[in-house]
Amino acid sequence: MPPPPSAPPPAIRWTHVFADRPRPREEAVRAFWAAVTGSTVSPARGERGEFATFLPPGTAGPSVKHRTVADGSGWAHVDLCVEGVPGFVRHAVRAGAEVVSEERGLSVLRSPAGLGLRVVRWAGERTPPPVVDDERLDQICLDIGPAAHDRELAFWAAVTGWRAAPTTQPEFHRLRPPPDCPCGSSCSGSTTSSRPAPTSTWPC
Repeated sequence: MPPPPSAPPPAIRWTHVFADRPRPREEAVRAFWAAVTGSTVSPARGERGEFATFLPPGTAGPSVKHRTVADGSGWAHVDLCVEGVPGFVRHAVRAGAEVVSEERGLSVLRSPAGLGLRVVRWAGERTPPPVVDDERLDQICLDIGPAAHDRELAFWAAVTGWRAAPTTQPEFHRLRPPPDCPCGSSCSGSTTSSRPAPTSTWPC
């Protein structure tokens, strides 16, 4: 088990949460997320039109995206947006990440528990999306089996540099990002399964 990095991590400038869902639900999923985030859906992009971004009003930066996937019932993943992708990837590997694939400006990693994440070049986003009906989608919950929970929590705290804090529910810890970063994380420890299953959640 590698020790967490001792040097301060490179700054995460922005985050994107991806809802990865199968193609038969593509239209309904995009309509749902546009409605609950008060955004409009961008034109589809990618070789098969599999990517879309939910564009908030005004000058706010987008933080929620959709990707159509071919297999499975769907999941969620996070993009960590940084100014220097190679340097951040080296930091993440020291914290325990595995590199899955790399291309210019983008690296796909896997956490110690097997959760996928991406490190991408920051595009200059600065203004968080607005509150919609007294809520803002600003968390993703990582559900981790008990055998891997402590190691996974330590990994995410080390790789992000965000403070891990317990909550009133003993199975949950919350990673708190800086105020100008649109999305944080919660880690929950399941008592019934050793397999990690990332799911997105609404803020309380």
